[in-house]
Amino acid sequence: MDSIEINLLSNTAGTKKMLVDLLIGTVAAGGSVSFMRPLAPEMAAAFWNKSLQAVARGERAVLGAWNGEALIGTVTVLLDCPPNQPHRAEIAKLMTRLNYRGKGVATRLMEAAEAVAMEKGRTLLVLDTAKEEGASGLYEKLGFTLSGEIPDYALKPHGGLTGTLIYWKRIGTV
Repeated sequence: MDSIEINLLSNTAGTKKMLVDLLIGTVAAGGSVSFMRPLAPEMAAAFWNKSLQAVARGERAVLGAWNGEALIGTVTVLLDCPPNQPHRAEIAKLMTRLNYRGKGVATRLMEAAEAVAMEKGRTLLVLDTAKEEGASGLYEKLGFTLSGEIPDYALKPHGGLTGTLIYWKRIGTV
C-alpha cells in the first residue's frame, strides 16, 4: 500500500461526490456510521456539506486516503470541544472501501488523524465503535484503551440494536 497517500480534504465537488459514494457504500455494507440503510444520496451529501463547512471553520479535520485519483478511505477528527476540554479530540467516521479493507488503509488514516490532533495541541483522543462488526481490534492494536460498553446504544444500518464500545488514548503530555 505504498502508493496510498493520506491528506486533508477540502470542499470540492469531486471530493464531495467521492465522500458521498464512500458513505453510501459503507452503510450498505453494514458500517455503523450513524446512518440507516438505504442511505439516500441527498442525505449523504447533506452530511458531507455540513462536515466540510465545519472544516472551513476549524472545527474538524477530514482526512482522505487516496489510491491515485480514487478516494478509498476517510476519517474525521472532531476538534470543536467544550471550553473545559481544549486538550481533547474525537475520532469519527473511519471508513475504508470494502476492496481495500485489511490492507493497512485504516491504520494509516488513524496515524494521520493522531498526527493532526497533536498538531492542534490535543493530548487525548476518544472514539466509539459498534460492538458488533466494529473496529475494536484495530483500535486496540493502535494503543486505544477500552473504557467500557454502552448496551443497545444504536441501531445497526440494517436494523436491530448494537452496543457501543468507548475507547481513549493519550497522544501527548498534559
